[in-house]
Amino acid sequence: MVEAISVSKSFGALNVLESIDLEVARGEVLALLGPSGSGKSTFLRCINHLERIDGGMISVDGEMVGYVRTGNILRELHPREVSRMRRHVGMVFQSFNLFGHMTAVQNIIEAPVGVLGQPRAQARERALALLERVGLVEKANAYPSELSGGQRQRVAIARALAMNPKLLLFDEPTSALDPELVGDVLRVMRELAEDGMTMIVVTHEIGFAREVCDRVAFMHSGRLVEIGPPGEILGSPRDERTRAFLSSVL
Repeated sequence: MVEAISVSKSFGALNVLESIDLEVARGEVLALLGPSGSGKSTFLRCINHLERIDGGMISVDGEMVGYVRTGNILRELHPREVSRMRRHVGMVFQSFNLFGHMTAVQNIIEAPVGVLGQPRAQARERALALLERVGLVEKANAYPSELSGGQRQRVAIARALAMNPKLLLFDEPTSALDPELVGDVLRVMRELAEDGMTMIVVTHEIGFAREVCDRVAFMHSGRLVEIGPPGEILGSPRDERTRAFLSSVL
């Protein structure tokens, strides 16, 4: 589903990603671990072309992300073409990014109606079904300010699902939540994994990575240090940087 080949990204003189090579299979759940500043979130944003890469290539479901190749020349896609590509990739942010002036159900139907051209009644029916799936159908007409952080994040997940994505990207979806609210969000993510959704999850929730994810990757200073099954990476990591990180979060 996802293939990254020698991906690099810099902000000025700062190298944020250095030669990242990674493949994610269809239906796989991958956890990205690493300290702050290791490049995890930037890599996630590159997959959705929210950040332009400086070198290498990323493809999603066989389609190059953000660019088209003509001979040996890469041409960046028009923003309209990038938007078309993004329809297949849902992203859930740490800070929810809901529209404050819209109710939960309005937040969810905005893209299906505005981007996909779905009839509003059909989009609303789907939105209510998704709210029921994440356990919030009774909050359909509530505004974000009337919801807890965990509830807002579950609405954000429902909003991403409304576009019927092939791939879901989660950028530390629980890090802004109070501890007692984390469980409901992780439960929804666990159910998505059981349903076969392909997901890449930037997280510090080690229990979730161990129990739900097929593989765990550890990043440090813009590099992919090691990757493997949760039992291997979390139980007996090979690299000292991975061991040091895990000792600080476990």
